[in-house]
Amino acid sequence: MNNLKVTGTQTIGSIQFTRIEGGFGEGKKAMLVKDIAEIHGTDVRSINQAINRNRKRFLEAKDIIDLKFAITQSDTEISDYGFTQNSFNASKNIYLLSERGYAKLLKILEDDKAWEIYDQLVDNYFSMRKEQEFKIPKSTRDLSLLALQANEETNERLDDVENRITNFEENKLITSEDVGTIGRHVRNKVYQFANDRHLGKEAVSMLYQDLNSSVKQVFNVPNRGRIKDKDFQDVLDFINSWEPSSVTKAKISQMSLF
Repeated sequence: MNNLKVTGTQTIGSIQFTRIEGGFGEGKKAMLVKDIAEIHGTDVRSINQAINRNRKRFLEAKDIIDLKFAITQSDTEISDYGFTQNSFNASKNIYLLSERGYAKLLKILEDDKAWEIYDQLVDNYFSMRKEQEFKIPKSTRDLSLLALQANEETNERLDDVENRITNFEENKLITSEDVGTIGRHVRNKVYQFANDRHLGKEAVSMLYQDLNSSVKQVFNVPNRGRIKDKDFQDVLDFINSWEPSSVTKAKISQMSLF
């Protein structure tokens, strides 16, 4: 994989990740799982487990490359990719994903039919299909029919674009900067609650767990990185008005700290 090259770093919000090109084609960009994990607010182990459970979905050298077996492992090269020799040696897999592979990673919880449809879209959507032979209109009627057909196709495409835009807006996720904002609100709320009642570290830990769990349950997300952009302000409002559950209060009370 001598065509793989690190071209520097790039920052998205508060997260800095390694910019890598090649491996999947000339000029094609790729991302390390360790950077993807940080962007999604989870750990490398969880992402690797998700990939390994669905490893047959990822095509070698098209969706995924394991750097553990793809680079020379010299100290300089390992450092370029953001690893120490110890962390590199301790890792069972060091996955690199193409844009296509990253998109597949986002679908790992979907069923087989969704995978089939997704592959068809990726493989065929941008492919040029042979157009039917264009028939020159020979009469006013033919010209009118052609105009009506063109108008209908235009309306269908506009409807499709509008639906795509609506779907995108409905499902767009918050940015990494927004994830940080939510984290600060959680921290401030917990410490405000704890300080007002002179609670200790163990109680603070319980409050963190209660609030984080409540956010995930109310907004039906596995982690903060999956919160939808349209719900961002609602999440902040929820955090600001949050009170610990009765179970958490009872546990703290039993500790004689509440």
